[in-house]
Amino acid sequence: MSGRDRKTGCILKQAGTHFDAITIGSKLMNLLDLVTLSPLMNLTSGKPELKIGLIDGPVATAHPELASANICEVVSAAACTQPNSAACQHGTLVAGILCGQRNSVAPAICPSCTLLVRPIFTQTQSSSSDRQPHGTPEDLSVAILECLAAGAQILNLSVALDRLSPNGESKLEAALDLAARRGVIVVAAAGNQGNVGGSAITRHPGVIPVVACNRQGRPTHYSNLGTSVGRHGLTAPGQGITSFSSLGMTSFSGTSAATPFVTGAIALLWSEFPQASATEIKSAIAQACTTRRTTIVPPLLNAWAAYQILFARIKP
Repeated sequence: MSGRDRKTGCILKQAGTHFDAITIGSKLMNLLDLVTLSPLMNLTSGKPELKIGLIDGPVATAHPELASANICEVVSAAACTQPNSAACQHGTLVAGILCGQRNSVAPAICPSCTLLVRPIFTQTQSSSSDRQPHGTPEDLSVAILECLAAGAQILNLSVALDRLSPNGESKLEAALDLAARRGVIVVAAAGNQGNVGGSAITRHPGVIPVVACNRQGRPTHYSNLGTSVGRHGLTAPGQGITSFSSLGMTSFSGTSAATPFVTGAIALLWSEFPQASATEIKSAIAQACTTRRTTIVPPLLNAWAAYQILFARIKP
């Protein structure tokens, strides 16, 4: 059974769908090779000292594929209590891409890093709803501040915002400003409305917006694009990404699926070069891109080239 999120363009194939492990493994390797993550993942699985703030939905930490993951709850309500909720499924899917087991169907990019789970999505919304889990700018600003207090070095924002207001956006901007001043790298989904423009998140100069691409590296039709996205952002795989949710194995699409590819790459790079600053990490990722930033479409992530740039400057 599958369903499309009519507002965001996200596609979820619910648990119960038959998956062929060999086919999934082949597709996964192709996706990782597309953004040259494979050689970096062969080199490292990350370091526990590297903390990633996952601001999303609750995570099914009892899932067998997450049993050995370094997961810390920033707030007491970070665990799933309603496995069939869209919030719980979404948070677990993104967590699986980052820190599932390396031999699982999920990409499991940086399983040895520490994941700080800070939900902003409520679990009252069922998985059959036509809306992606969402929160307010006020919710997000508080979550950012709490993740900073918990020691996060990277923030993964696969979020959609509603109830926008000048006051809420002002608080969000202040939280993002603080993250930038503290040298925390913020990676955020560009959004799935197929719009050209920006948001309070993607317009912030300290944020790396992420656009989803297909298996050929071309941006998907539902990805939001814009001047700030093209100037500061990256493109990463976001179509038919297999992970596991609170209800079982699932394939999903969207910029939410693409964002953890960039977050995971940064986590691996920073684990290998812990003495590097946030500016140096972001500079290496930007310089690794072979295309010029002259359009509203950001270049494709090139994780291994970024590693080589850092290696030439800062010995691991």
